[in-house]
Amino acid sequence: MTDIPPEPTGPPHPVETSGLSKRYGDLVAVDSLDLTVRAGEVYGFLGPNGAGKTSTLRMLLGLVRPTAGTVRLFGRPPGAPGQLDQVGALIEGPACYPYLSGRDNLRVLARYAGTPSIRIRTVLELVDLADRAGDRYASYSLGMKQRLGVAAALLKDPRLLILDEPTNGLDPAGMADMRALIRRLASAGCTVLLSSHLLGEVQQVCDRVGVVSRGRLVTESTVADLRGTASLRVLVEPLGAAEERARALLGPDRVRVVDGGLDLAVDPDQAARVNTAFVEAGLAVRELRPRERDLEQVFFELTGGTDAAGAQRSEEVGHGVPATY
Repeated sequence: MTDIPPEPTGPPHPVETSGLSKRYGDLVAVDSLDLTVRAGEVYGFLGPNGAGKTSTLRMLLGLVRPTAGTVRLFGRPPGAPGQLDQVGALIEGPACYPYLSGRDNLRVLARYAGTPSIRIRTVLELVDLADRAGDRYASYSLGMKQRLGVAAALLKDPRLLILDEPTNGLDPAGMADMRALIRRLASAGCTVLLSSHLLGEVQQVCDRVGVVSRGRLVTESTVADLRGTASLRVLVEPLGAAEERARALLGPDRVRVVDGGLDLAVDPDQAARVNTAFVEAGLAVRELRPRERDLEQVFFELTGGTDAAGAQRSEEVGHGVPATY
């Protein structure tokens, strides 16, 4: 008799997909995606433009029906009664009435969502739009429109916030403010699923990332684990003699000559030992510092060298107007 596995214990994850797939004719936008987002984390959904990120987010919200596979938000399928009350989302870009002010657009959305109007001022302050809330939406810059979209997604004080390229159109100061807001929301218990092709943004704000390429999830891990162990970067002269000394000290597999210096695959704690060995050999050390792989290097390795912003396929196929919840 075959043993029946025990039922999972504990509350369901905010986001779980199994074998999730979506085709638009002959185009495979999402291919057998297994994704898990844990409660209280900032999860970076990372991939090139056209990798299937927006199609996946639309399926999570029930805006697009999967070709195959399942989606669960807090253990329930998209569109289950009362489920969207726990979810806020900004997909692709905000869609607002151009002739209304930012504040009045939020009033319309709050009325539809059954949200108390007092929440409007709170979210405007969260995204730093309170002083421009009375201006017409049509007069807003792209960055201001993006911030208003995030404010709309926060109206219901959601447990799960889904953001598709939330820093689009923001200047560097606005991007920093958005990252700080996302971290504050996570600290307060909100789970954030952040889709982006901006590697620096993901590296700075996310706890875990899922890297998707050509519709498939190629890895899912913490940022620290993806970047791996730090190494040492050494600028030393003469380079040839330094390479020989390093190989004798550390082994040939741990030494590479890169851009006129040495990359040593050893823990940065070994810096003093390495420096002493070079100096005792009569070598001139000009620079010695820890070196970590950034997320961009990891991304290129995982996606076969595809540039994060270089789309091979358009995600617009089969999509309607931008969605804000």
